[in-house]
Amino acid sequence: MRMKKTIVWWLCGMVVAALCGEWRWRGVEAQPARPNVLLIITDDQGYGDLGVHHNPVLHTPNLDRLASESVRFDRFYVSPVCSPTRASLLTGRYNYRTGVVDTYLGRSLMDADEITLAEMLVTAGYRTGIFGKWHLGDNYPLRAMDQGFQDSLVLNGGGIGQPSDPPGGESYFNPMLRRNGKWVQTKGYVSDVITDAAMEFISRNRQRPFFAYLAFNAPHTPLEVPADKYAKYKAMNLKPGDFAGPGHLIPPNFDPDTTAKIYGMVENIDDNVGRVLGKLEELKLAENTVVIFMTDNGPQQPRYNAGMFQRKGTVYEGGIRVPFFVRLPGKFTPGRTVLEPAAHIDVTPTLLDVCGVKKPTVVKFDGASLLPLLKGEQERLADRTLFFQWHRGDKPEVYRAFAARGRRYKLAQPAGQNDGEWNPAFKLYDMQLDPEETKDIAADKPEIVKQLSQAYEAWFKNVTAGRDYSHPARVFLGAPQENPVRLTRQDWRGPQAGWTPRSVGHWEVQIARAGSYTIVARLNKSARPATAHFKLGGVARLQQVPPGATEVVFGSLRLPRSVGQLECYIEQDSAQIGVLDITVTRLNEKRHEQK
Repeated sequence: MRMKKTIVWWLCGMVVAALCGEWRWRGVEAQPARPNVLLIITDDQGYGDLGVHHNPVLHTPNLDRLASESVRFDRFYVSPVCSPTRASLLTGRYNYRTGVVDTYLGRSLMDADEITLAEMLVTAGYRTGIFGKWHLGDNYPLRAMDQGFQDSLVLNGGGIGQPSDPPGGESYFNPMLRRNGKWVQTKGYVSDVITDAAMEFISRNRQRPFFAYLAFNAPHTPLEVPADKYAKYKAMNLKPGDFAGPGHLIPPNFDPDTTAKIYGMVENIDDNVGRVLGKLEELKLAENTVVIFMTDNGPQQPRYNAGMFQRKGTVYEGGIRVPFFVRLPGKFTPGRTVLEPAAHIDVTPTLLDVCGVKKPTVVKFDGASLLPLLKGEQERLADRTLFFQWHRGDKPEVYRAFAARGRRYKLAQPAGQNDGEWNPAFKLYDMQLDPEETKDIAADKPEIVKQLSQAYEAWFKNVTAGRDYSHPARVFLGAPQENPVRLTRQDWRGPQAGWTPRSVGHWEVQIARAGSYTIVARLNKSARPATAHFKLGGVARLQQVPPGATEVVFGSLRLPRSVGQLECYIEQDSAQIGVLDITVTRLNEKRHEQK
């Protein structure tokens, strides 16, 4: 890992936070005049999943009230999927610069050298906390707690119900979450649990400036929802005809039962937003707290999306245009709507400006501060083009599934988002006259297509320069900050990597300290014998696996300090089958450790 903390005074604070799990105020004075920050983001909630955006059935009174009390950005954009959005949101930089290209198979690990908004605010005396979904790395040095968040209660990977779950932690009800790196069994529905934690954090830190990042993993799948919320929308017997309006119609594969579950999850989020906003009022903090509400991408399933085209995973408006509300009483005039296009890369520079915190000189933002728009001093920013791209794969590919959004025109090349062959199809839309993207005018304005294509090419070359995507951020093994380390299918890589029973992959790791290690691999039970393999650099070990075994142990492996690809798989009937996960433990040794 490169030395990201080149500023010595910053590095010292972060080492204390990482080793002790608790920030000690060493030479940093609290500054009560600075506003607090509450950043709320939801997962797979689309633009149309709000009453204020003319959804005729969804009940979101608290979010609708927040919108009325806020400055609303009506042309706010994010990435088509969640990890890229979160990387840009917390760094002010396009996700390709950070190493994040996708959502799983090791492609969502953010480079530990990136300096996050949380780290920037810590240097100004803020207490920082994250509650919910991080999705930028589950292991040291990539965890939220390693990246500036002094208090954390998070889920692993991209969400509950994925391979990153601990055994027995697969449900939204009574979920297992990681509190400052340690697994804890919680009680209640996950959205309620993380909101409780955020409220407790706010109460505990009310005498100092704080940054609370409340990152709901709902309404992402699996669609587990409180029974009363589900029953309410199930009883409505929802159908596409209930959602009239301009623009694109709801696709025919609309499923009323799925939508009822999602709407129940969203209403529960709304209840929790009401609770946390009520806590700010109760503690008399509302007047000095900037509150932001947004979502990470468009909806995953076909449903009402305010007439926009397509949904999550695409670079059409339905995939990347989301709600964005900013409230700061007495500073920002409520009820104003901003039409200037803005994006996730703007959030970090904006919050630094709002909080009066200087950005680190070593950071180069792609985003711009929206403060002049928030204060009503300007209606526009300097002319710019915003870029969005996402597709499956280990590295970015030029022209594949991208959009270039200027102030008026948007160029979209939507093909190639998924694996397989693709052929580019450039489409141009006039976003002032046709915000629903109903008419492709590329043939009528070839000069605009050329202009935006050239701008995209220059952007792609710039944001991918100097990075070898074949070597992503590595997980450290044997470091004192995390030992043992559990590696899951969420982060393994390779051409056969995946989440199916027979998938097989490897992990990119760094042995932080030479020594003796034990590896425990969890397996799917099989009625036939097999042979387990472990490989890392020049170290290899075989172990026989009897029928019915659910784990295999490789003990007392001497591993040198090194970097490499860790492989662990089962060989059965001449076929390789990946393990479910592995836990790597560096054993304590009395003799002198090799440096």
